[in-house]
Order: sequence, then C-alpha cells, then structure tokens
Amino acid sequence: MRAVPVARTALVTGASRGIGRALAVGLARAGLDVAVLARDAEMLAEVAAEIEGLGRRSVVVAADVTDAAAVDDAVARVENELGSIDLLVNNAGRIDTEVPLWEADRDEWWSVVETNVRGPFLLARAVVPGMLARGGGRVIDLSSGAGTRDTDDATAYNVSKTALFRIGGSLHAAGYDRGLRTFELAPGVVVTDMTTSMRAHEDRTEWTDVADVVELAVMIARGGLDELSGRYLRAGADTPASLRFRLGIGDPADATRRLRVADWPA
Repeated sequence: MRAVPVARTALVTGASRGIGRALAVGLARAGLDVAVLARDAEMLAEVAAEIEGLGRRSVVVAADVTDAAAVDDAVARVENELGSIDLLVNNAGRIDTEVPLWEADRDEWWSVVETNVRGPFLLARAVVPGMLARGGGRVIDLSSGAGTRDTDDATAYNVSKTALFRIGGSLHAAGYDRGLRTFELAPGVVVTDMTTSMRAHEDRTEWTDVADVVELAVMIARGGLDELSGRYLRAGADTPASLRFRLGIGDPADATRRLRVADWPA
C-alpha cells in the first residue's frame, strides 16, 4: 500500500456549528491548520478564533457548497493561504421534512439533494486534483446509516447519503493507487439543531458523543485507517481500538463495509 503523509491541513465544510465546528476545532487541537467553510461568515470567524487560540492557522471561506464558482474560489484561496488541503471533510448537509416521498415539497427535496450531493461533488472535484499532484490526500464524507436502508420519510436525505457511498467509492476506485484515501463516516446520532428537531429522535435518550466522531476523524487524518479506505465507518459503534483490532487481523474482504446488493441465497 502506498504511504500517504500525515495530514497537516484540512478544509471542513458546514463548520460554523454542530458536528462541523467540533471537527474543525478537534482537528486543530490534533495539530492541523484548518480552513472552515459555511455560509455564515460571522459564525465562522468565531470558529477560526478558537482554532487560532490553539496555536493553529485558520482560513475563513464563506460560500454555498452548491455554487461551483464559489467553491472553486474558496478552494483556491485555502490552498494559497495554507499551502495545501491534505484532508477534505464534507460535513455540510441538510435534511428534508419527515414525510413520505409523495408528500414531499418538490423544491425542498431537490435542494436537500443539491446540498448533500452536489456539494461534496464540487468540493472533491476542486480539492482532489491538488491532492493527487502532491502524492495523495484524504477525503471524509459525513455519511449516515440512512444511506444503507429503506425508510418511509425524509427520502431526499436518504437518497443523498446513499449517493455519498458512490461518490466515495468512485474516488477510492480511481484514486487509491495514486494516494487518495476516502472514508464514509457516519457520526451516529449526535445532539445538534438538526437531530433535536427531528420527529425520529424526539424520544431518544442515548446520543453519540461528538468526541467519538472527532476521534475517528483525527485517526483518519493521521493515516491510522488508510487500509480501510473506501469503506463505511460509524462513530460510537466503531472505536479506535475496535478498528485497530480489525486491521490487525488482516484487510477485510472487498465487499465488507461497502454498499452492495445482497444476492439471492444459493
């Protein structure tokens, strides 16, 4: 397996609050310089100040992840100021109203897909060429178990998370031999504005600690999970110890933790 250097810099989208903010600050605490991207420049400035308070460099880029020109400009600015983007964290995302597909608002449904799918596509398209030119890099998509199963509502969200498996898988297939490592990282159910507003979680009493998400992201940034590139990881269920054990007993089968159709029983 081709060795990829430990990440020194990162770009985190959706970094103004919630999981994205925790990831940006957590990566900085682990020693990375971190660029933060979202639409609210004022909130991003607060995150950047926290990062700089840890002794790391930060760049604020206010942009809509669905705007191709804005994304290209943001990535160019980050690369110019930080020198590279070694780790891309596609965290920005939305969920649609929890109704069956036939009751969904047409415009809201498509807007959610644009944020959750077009956004990661545009970011990867802008960032990955620089990674490959430097010999490699890492991409984390904040995914969800919702992308692996059928559900009766919030279908745009579920469709978009399924699509992330294909985006990450395609990046892995095309870029692995050139040093690109990709991961679909589900954060479990963390307390955020989004999750606490959802009917599906209104009676929930157990939540995933966001520190568990940060811990896995840092492990990825440091190259500790490169052998699991192209696969799905879940914070809370997967821990650094359990993943080290998995790596210790050998590389998983090709279909393990990847989105596949189960065939008819023999």
